Amino acid sequence: MPHQSASFKPSPKSSQWSISGEINDLSHSGVIMGIVNTTPDSFSDGGKYNSQETALRKAIELESNGAAIIDFGGESTRPGAIEINNDEELRRVIPAIKDFSNKKKSQTLISIDTSKPKVAKEALTNGAEIINDITGLTNPAMREVAALSDCGIVLMHMSGSPKDMQDNPRYSNVTDSIIEFFNDQLNACEKAGISRERIILDPGIGFGKTLEHNLELLKSLDKFALLDRPLMIGVSRKSFIAKVLGTNEMENREWPTVALTSYCREFGALVFRVHNSLDNFNAMRMTEAIISAE
Repeated sequence: MPHQSASFKPSPKSSQWSISGEINDLSHSGVIMGIVNTTPDSFSDGGKYNSQETALRKAIELESNGAAIIDFGGESTRPGAIEINNDEELRRVIPAIKDFSNKKKSQTLISIDTSKPKVAKEALTNGAEIINDITGLTNPAMREVAALSDCGIVLMHMSGSPKDMQDNPRYSNVTDSIIEFFNDQLNACEKAGISRERIILDPGIGFGKTLEHNLELLKSLDKFALLDRPLMIGVSRKSFIAKVLGTNEMENREWPTVALTSYCREFGALVFRVHNSLDNFNAMRMTEAIISAE
């Protein structure tokens, strides 16, 4: 079978994202979302940025190196992670959001990576403009929080919970199953008063998927275009890269992440959630230059 055309372009609807009442057109330039984990136990950088000073420094570094969105998370969602309570997550993440909100460039957006409605609501009050929910707004209370604001939303697919999501995940067809999930959740959000224009979709690479599932999803990115929403990809430093390469060294996952950013941009993804903004930003822009070449 011949390789798909590198000139694949999303439809107009699937490249527009409404955040805080403003329509962001991503059709000509994708977006880097930089990760700041204010956790002691995240898989890649746990304990590195769990003080206000180090979290702020990391956020400013990501912003300076091309990240248009900074995604703050106060709870690890690595495989096997145990859920923490609201108060602990708030203690970890809200001071970091407040600090960066006062220091950031005016056009930089803040995202809160949480599945807890109380945390999302508090983050929005303190400067966040995007809710990034790994549970895909399946909690009606989270839909209520989102409906009461005009924030942007990242709706992600996950099978199970972080504690058990990698315990033998199964699908008859992983891509079709996730598309069905997205359709159901987009409809649920609309019924709750959340317009589709505010939502982008994340297939949840590594969240309740085997290596084969992850590779199949990456091979099938163009199929998500039928949903007419922008697609976000989060593959940064994930363990499936180590399985492909046969190495567990975290530093050996960085350049494969950059390669995946370029590949996913070619096939329609528009937002990239990464730990290293500079190299991924450069890869994204170089790929865009090739796609748009006459």
